[in-house]
Amino acid sequence: MLIEIDKLALSIRGVAILHDVRLSLGEGEIYGLIGPNGAGKSTTIAAALGLLAPAAGTVRVFGRDPRREARAVHAGLGILPEQGGFYDWMTCERYLTFFARLHGRSLSQSELRDRLARVGLAPRPGQPIGSYSRGMRQRLGLARALLNDPLLLILDEPTSGLDPRGRRDIHDVLLALAERGVGILFSTHLLDDVDRLCRRIGIIVEGRTVAEGDVAELLRSKSCVQRYRLRLAGEPPRAEVSHVKIVALDGGWWTLDLDPARPPQAVWHDLIAAGWQIVELRREGGGLEDLYLALTERRVA
Repeated sequence: MLIEIDKLALSIRGVAILHDVRLSLGEGEIYGLIGPNGAGKSTTIAAALGLLAPAAGTVRVFGRDPRREARAVHAGLGILPEQGGFYDWMTCERYLTFFARLHGRSLSQSELRDRLARVGLAPRPGQPIGSYSRGMRQRLGLARALLNDPLLLILDEPTSGLDPRGRRDIHDVLLALAERGVGILFSTHLLDDVDRLCRRIGIIVEGRTVAEGDVAELLRSKSCVQRYRLRLAGEPPRAEVSHVKIVALDGGWWTLDLDPARPPQAVWHDLIAAGWQIVELRREGGGLEDLYLALTERRVA
């Protein structure tokens, strides 16, 4: 395992922030860490980085204590914090060159262009970071986090401020990294990001992990099926499609419940391959959103 956290408790200036947090992340896995504002997500990340000392429980990164063996742990880490830490007077090329030297590396101009292209960043020549949009800064922060070709990437709200195209571009970068075996801890408020990227999640509420594990198994255990309405250009074929239950037909709209074990995108592919002529579809609820609300709303004032 790249990260193992168990029964983590932590206080800051005498105030208990975390009470019982657990998390495990392996190679090639994108793990979604979600929860309300103030739940303890960023504090959990700080503990994983060795920046805060646990009051109880264990934290292991690459099998090591990140506080006692910080140099060895950080050598394999790439980090994008919520607050980026940019030098506004620098250009992105100079910025990445500076941080590459901190890792003991020297980047050629072609390598710089490649790393910027990988995250979809193309500023004007000589443009200072101080003039960047929020989305441009997020892309630059991700490029910085990848400078040492990490085994483990820790991202705190990495798609915040990005438009839909930008979010999809970052998703594609992260999925490609996971395919190469990089483990990614992904903290976010955007459940759509988690739906697309993460097979396993942890939900933290008031400093406690209230759910952790495989998304499909969690959804099935809470009966949080994904419900959609589809409008077709004709009758659906009679052949059954696995992972789909037809619930109702109302005014030309078919209501379907999807088995959480199969991603919606894969179900649409199956339906189209089976001859369903889908003209329009709408999400009606269920899925990860219902699970999240069920586990957090009773604890939120």
